[in-house]
Amino acid sequence: MSRKEQDIKRLIASQCHIGTKQLHFDLKRYVSHRSDNGSYILNLEETWQHIKLAARVIAAVEQPQDVMVVSSRPIGQRAVIKFAHYTQASSTRSARWTPGTLTNQSNSASGKFQEPALLIVTDPHLDRQAIVEASYVNIPVIALCNSDTPLQFVDIPIPVGNRETKSISMIYWLLAREVKILRGELRQDEEWDVLVDLFYHKEITNDQLGITDNQVKQEAEGEDHEQQAEGEKADKDW
Repeated sequence: MSRKEQDIKRLIASQCHIGTKQLHFDLKRYVSHRSDNGSYILNLEETWQHIKLAARVIAAVEQPQDVMVVSSRPIGQRAVIKFAHYTQASSTRSARWTPGTLTNQSNSASGKFQEPALLIVTDPHLDRQAIVEASYVNIPVIALCNSDTPLQFVDIPIPVGNRETKSISMIYWLLAREVKILRGELRQDEEWDVLVDLFYHKEITNDQLGITDNQVKQEAEGEDHEQQAEGEKADKDW
């Protein structure tokens, strides 16, 4: 089995081909058909080809840290951080985008102003502010795009169902692997020993943290009492 066939199977297993029940005109060329439940099915051949194209663009950036990866979608935050780690790119510190990160030079003193050579976003709907700012300063944009995504200011779309952590993680894993191959850090016929599971977003429950429901309730009640006391003090001061 060729590497391409293996990658297509990985994409299918991660349900990267399942889009939404809405279709934007810009993504029509990347859709193969519509399923019985009304969801649009993305063409994985196009997805694979665009991953290869995006990897070439990323690898062509002279300084790896000049590639900036963002995700305002929480389920994609871990994948973004892992991708940045394995490709030496830069990533946002949280899921919240700070307005003016790419355009407001007065943020230089606080370290929030960035001048990347390339921007990668996980969801153009939620990362709209980052894409618009990149368009102001002529920064090319690579974006993971679902069937309902407009392609305004997006230079290289990667068609994928970006509503699940497993599909987002698989795209970033494949992208990171291709970048490492192009940089000569990994052979073409060599298997990458990093599991895609490390890119998955994981929900940590109270049970895993060893916190009981009573403790959560007591902490919430304590915070309510503190807020009430602060409010009463403020009223007295007033």
